[in-house]
Amino acid sequence: MKDHPRRYDLANELHSRPFPEIEGRALALFFAASLKAGPEAARADLLALLDRHGADHPAPGANHYYGTLGRDRIKWEMHSEFVSYTLFTDAGAEPGFSRDLADGFPKDWLAAVGGEVITSARVLIERDASADAVEARMGADFRPLFVQESFAAAYVLDRNAVIAGDFRIDSAGHMRFLVVGIGDIGARRMGRVVQRVLEVETYKAMSMLTYPVAREVFADGNALDSRLSQIARDMTDAGAEARTTLDRLLTVSAEIELLSSNAAYRLSAGRAYRALVAQRIAVLREQRILGAQLWSEFMMRRFDPAMRTCEAAEKRLEDLSLRASRASRLLSTRVGVLTAEQNRLLLESMNKRAALQMRLQETVEGLSVVAVSYYAVNLLSDLLAPLFGEWLGSTHLLTGALVLPVVLVVWLLIRRIKARVGKGAE
Repeated sequence: MKDHPRRYDLANELHSRPFPEIEGRALALFFAASLKAGPEAARADLLALLDRHGADHPAPGANHYYGTLGRDRIKWEMHSEFVSYTLFTDAGAEPGFSRDLADGFPKDWLAAVGGEVITSARVLIERDASADAVEARMGADFRPLFVQESFAAAYVLDRNAVIAGDFRIDSAGHMRFLVVGIGDIGARRMGRVVQRVLEVETYKAMSMLTYPVAREVFADGNALDSRLSQIARDMTDAGAEARTTLDRLLTVSAEIELLSSNAAYRLSAGRAYRALVAQRIAVLREQRILGAQLWSEFMMRRFDPAMRTCEAAEKRLEDLSLRASRASRLLSTRVGVLTAEQNRLLLESMNKRAALQMRLQETVEGLSVVAVSYYAVNLLSDLLAPLFGEWLGSTHLLTGALVLPVVLVVWLLIRRIKARVGKGAE
C-alpha cells in the first residue's frame, strides 16, 4: 500500500504541541508579536535565541517548538498572524511579579525581534494545599497584585486550580495573571491551565485588533450611507439625468466594495478569535470564588460589547452593499426603460425617413422616366427621320408618334429593374 505523502505529518500534527509540565512555584514570561517580517524572519529570531544557549534547533519549516533554554524551558508557536514565546522559569522565593521579560529573554535579542508586540504577560504560578488555604490567602496575598475594579478570579477544572487577573497592562508594560494549583494537581494539568490562560489573553488581544477597523467602518460607512441616500432621493426625480446618477452610484458602490474588501479579513478573523476566547474559557469550567467576578462575566461586560460593535460593523457593510445593489438594479431598470423609449422614438424617426425616402425615390423614378424617354425619343427620331420623314411630310409628326411607345417601354424597363433589385436585396 502506498501512503499519502503527508499522512504521517498530519497525524503527528495532533500531538506536536505538548502542554508544559509545571511542578512547583514558577513564573511564565510570555509575549506575542505580529508576523510583520514574515514567517522565515520569525524562525530566524527563534534560532538566534536558541544559539545563544546552545539549544537544539526545531525541524526546518516547523511552526512550534518546546525545549530547554539553559535552566528554563521555552515554548514557541507560530500562527497565521502572530508568533508567541513563553519562557517557564523557577520563581523561587522572589515576590510575585518582580521579574520582567528582559530578566528571562536577552535584552538585545528582544530589541531585534521582528514584528510588533500584540500582548505580553507574566503568569505567577503557585500551589497550595486546599481551596480553604487559597481563599485565606486571596485577600492578603493575591488580590493586592491586581487592580480591584477589574479583578476577576474563579475556581477552574472542578476546583483543582484558581485563576485570577485584571486584564490591565501594569507599569512594566505587561498583563498579570495568577494560577494557583490546589492539592495534588498534576504538573501537566497545571501546564494546561497556564496554557489556557495565555490563549485567552492572546486571542482576546487578537480579537480587539478588529475594534479600530470596526470604528473606521462606521465612520466611512456613515458618509457612504449619506451619499447613497442622496442618490436614492435623486432617483425619484424624473428630470434627473440617469447617466450622471449612474456614475455617482457606481462610484459609491466601488468605495463600498473597497471598504468591505479592506475590512473583511480583519472582521472575520475577529469573529474567529472571539469564538476561541469563549471556547477556552468554557473548557476551564469556572466556579465562583469569594464573590469575585468570573472571567466569563468580565468578558461579557468588557469584551463582548466591543465584539458586538465589530459584528455591527460587518452587518453595516452587508447592508450598504445590499442597498447599493438594490439601487443599481432600480437605476438599471430606469435606464432600460429610457433606452427602450429612445429606441422606439428612433425607430419611428427611421420609419418617417424611410417613407420620405420612398416618396423621393418615386419622384426620382418619375423624373427618370421623363428624362430617359426624352433622350430616347430624340434619338429614335433622328434615326428614323431619313426613312419616314418624307412619307410623313414632317419630323415633328414622327417625334410625336414615338413619345407614347417610348415612355411606355422606358417605364416598363425601370419597373423591371426595380423588381430585380428588390428581389436581390431579399
